[in-house]
Amino acid sequence: MADPIRKSGPGVSAPGAASAAAVPRTAESETRSPLFGITLKVISVLSFMVMVTIIKLVGQDDMPVGEIVFFRSAFAILPVMAYLLARGVLIEAWKTERPFGHMIRGLVGATAMGLNFLGITLLPLPDAIAIGYSMPLLTVVFAAIFLGEKVRLFRWSAVAVGICGVLVISLPKITLIESGLGSREAMGVFAILGSAVFAATASIQIRRLVRTEQTHTIVLYFSLSSTLLALVTLPFGWVVPDMTTLGLMLVAGICGGGAQLLLTQSYRYADVSTIAPFEYCSIIIGLAVGYLLFDETPTMSMLIGTVIVVSAGIAIIYREHRLGLERRAQRKLVTPQG
Repeated sequence: MADPIRKSGPGVSAPGAASAAAVPRTAESETRSPLFGITLKVISVLSFMVMVTIIKLVGQDDMPVGEIVFFRSAFAILPVMAYLLARGVLIEAWKTERPFGHMIRGLVGATAMGLNFLGITLLPLPDAIAIGYSMPLLTVVFAAIFLGEKVRLFRWSAVAVGICGVLVISLPKITLIESGLGSREAMGVFAILGSAVFAATASIQIRRLVRTEQTHTIVLYFSLSSTLLALVTLPFGWVVPDMTTLGLMLVAGICGGGAQLLLTQSYRYADVSTIAPFEYCSIIIGLAVGYLLFDETPTMSMLIGTVIVVSAGIAIIYREHRLGLERRAQRKLVTPQG
């Protein structure tokens, strides 16, 4: 899940912010309309939640995860192509200096997607969403290790607190595995955590790609590569979907691709620190959908852990906002006047 406003600045880690590092600043990105940006972000979250809900529904009907990834990725190409055509960059989007880099990003991203979909089918929806919030926390760690980004004590502390929140949600499910009662949910926890690791790795690869690649190129090649890579799972028992399931997957793919485009556009109208907190709307929607459609009642450990993880994420967003203000103030001091 490549996007907007700047290149690899230090410590970008809020939900959506890792992808927000993937769009170089342009004349268009200078447009400022925070309310419109927030609106686009909220619509993108709603679209993602429609996609996730459909994936949980078809996953419960025993459609293999690899097949779900294939249809989701293949149908997501439709809005991406329409967007590229409307922007007049369909031909330009195919030009790349880093084919191997796109291959790595596709492999890591497709793995993250598959693990995430597996976790969604095995766990209550709010739990899967909340544990998935560990991805931006891991991005901070990976950015410090692999990109040499400077992460100070405040953000390290926020990451540690956030990981504690993930453990509060996860441990009750993992410990049940000894009795055999919770093996399904324990597997779901490990799948979501694995997805977070691969997704954080993908965000690091995106930061490397944006040094030479355009956003639309990254999005296009990921959609194509994840579709092709999903075909590798074909020998492991795909099923022939009925028309209803195929229609649902069409909607899921269009919602997934459309949500990515909306997310990209949202960061063109407002700062990351303004937009990113609205990612947490997904947990509220997830609680409602889980209760109404899947008869899932949130546990106390899930609620407490979610509050901890969200608080850590918001603290990191706030810190990034303060650092951004300081950097802008410093640039004004060193820029000659008149």
